Parts: sequence; structure tokens; C-alpha cells
Amino acid sequence: MRKITIGEKELTLRATPVALLYYKQEFGSDLIADLPKLVNVEKLNEGDISGVDYVGLLQLVFAMNKAANVGKNFPGFDQWLDSLGNVDFADTVWIDEATREAINGFFRSSQPATGK
Repeated sequence: MRKITIGEKELTLRATPVALLYYKQEFGSDLIADLPKLVNVEKLNEGDISGVDYVGLLQLVFAMNKAANVGKNFPGFDQWLDSLGNVDFADTVWIDEATREAINGFFRSSQPATGK
């Protein structure tokens, strides 16, 4: 579990199997298969944000945020996006943290994701 700040909100994320289910239900795709397409970590570490699929990344964050709130009333993706307010897409901190949570949560047998 990890907390990130995105837009005007602090969100709790959990990369668990229920996040995979929520992602599939909401977006009709497999999160694990989509994950490598969301962020080019090498480019991001060099400060190049052109390798980021922002909508896909926000979908990942949505699913993990919903997984951290199991059993609670949770909005659909469009309402959730609107609730974020202004998002600074040049701020790579939330991108890095969300990616780390996904990698560390879904691939526990591998080494923890490291920083820059």
C-alpha cells in the first residue's frame, strides 16, 4: 500500500488481485498486459515524459485506488478523474510512485522497484 498525491488529492493505492479485477471490469483489458505499455521507465528516469501513456496510467491509479477502498462507494472513472482537479503531468513523482506500487505489488517475487 502506498499514498500518492495527484492533482489536488492524496490517494491510497493497493496493487492487489482485486485491482486487476477492477481494471478489467472498468476498461475491458488486462492490467498486467497493459503495464509495460504505460511508462517507459528509462525515458522517465532521464526526465523524458514522452514515453508515458497518461490515460493508461490514470486507469492504473484508478484501479489501485479503488482496490484500496474495497467495500466503499466509489465513483466511475470519469467522475474519479474529475475529482482530481488540476493534475500536473510534468510532476513525475506520482508517476514513479504509482509505477513502483504496481511493480512491487503485482510482481512480489522480483526485486523491489528502485528509484532513479
